Amino acid sequence: MKSLIVDRDGQLSVRDIARPSYGPYQALVKMVSCGICRGTDLKLIHGEFKGFDTYPAALGHEGVGRVVETGANARHLQAGDLVLLPFLEQETDGIHSGWGAFSEYAVVGDIESLLEDGKGPGAPEFSEAYYAQQKLPADIDTTAAPMIVTFREVLSACKRFGFRPNASVVVFGAGPVGLSFLTFAKLLGLGPVIASVTSESKAAEALQAGADVVINSKTQDLAAEVRSICPAGVDFTVDAVGKNEIINQSMELLAPYGHICCYGISPETRMELDWSKAPYNWHLDFNQWPSKQEESESHRQVLSWMAAGVLKADQFISNVYPFEQILEAFEQAEHGRGMRKTIITFD
Repeated sequence: MKSLIVDRDGQLSVRDIARPSYGPYQALVKMVSCGICRGTDLKLIHGEFKGFDTYPAALGHEGVGRVVETGANARHLQAGDLVLLPFLEQETDGIHSGWGAFSEYAVVGDIESLLEDGKGPGAPEFSEAYYAQQKLPADIDTTAAPMIVTFREVLSACKRFGFRPNASVVVFGAGPVGLSFLTFAKLLGLGPVIASVTSESKAAEALQAGADVVINSKTQDLAAEVRSICPAGVDFTVDAVGKNEIINQSMELLAPYGHICCYGISPETRMELDWSKAPYNWHLDFNQWPSKQEESESHRQVLSWMAAGVLKADQFISNVYPFEQILEAFEQAEHGRGMRKTIITFD
């Protein structure tokens, strides 16, 4: 099969590698689509993803595929099922797993059969990822479906951060993740929902996503504008970008006991904190690696909102490329400022 590979020096190439093998509680999946994640894929390319140092690696984690073969004990999966989050679990032909969903084939686990047979956490056959490798409705738009990965990750982070109705929030960034935070904050009853952006085009997208107020930090005084709306400060700020300076920027925006929520993964793992402008009591929360079990628990809610038409995946997508043009797609994702999600489709 063909797979997108990144070398240690950041060079991308499409290579032929062996199809993955699968065990009795797994299924082989033919990939249908996969989203480019600027927060993960590009950091892996640049060697900036904390804790990852196994190259060459097969990229991609926001995948959707269709089951083509099942293991003997995978009773809850069958050929034709549309599934979310297929991965390459093992090293293949000297290629390590950078999750590997930009490949023609990948693997999912059957969590229901594993748990029925007493092979849950701690069993050699088990992986926490299997919780989130869930089935999708047969009639779902497979080009837009990779956005469900982002939606579930962000919604589970909203719950982990403690989002609550009537709480005020400032979201930094209006890429796919930032727009998702704005949408979910609105759906979860927070308000006012304030977006901090750096361009007028992003301001329009933030308003469409659900922001009550948009502040362009390039042309406006962010702290003054936020305090004019929320004189006592806001309950939450969210870094949906992955820039350490957002933590210090957030200090003077907080209400007492407010939360600075870090979701975006910064390539820099150190900084100097300045809480001179913060209230005496505040929280700094990092949730940059969503629990796959918690992510799976957001699955039904995301699908329900999509079915109701209040969450429209296609509004978060700006580009779609066939797999044959994946190198061009990554080139654009690397340099295309202000882009939303890019989706790769397979034949």
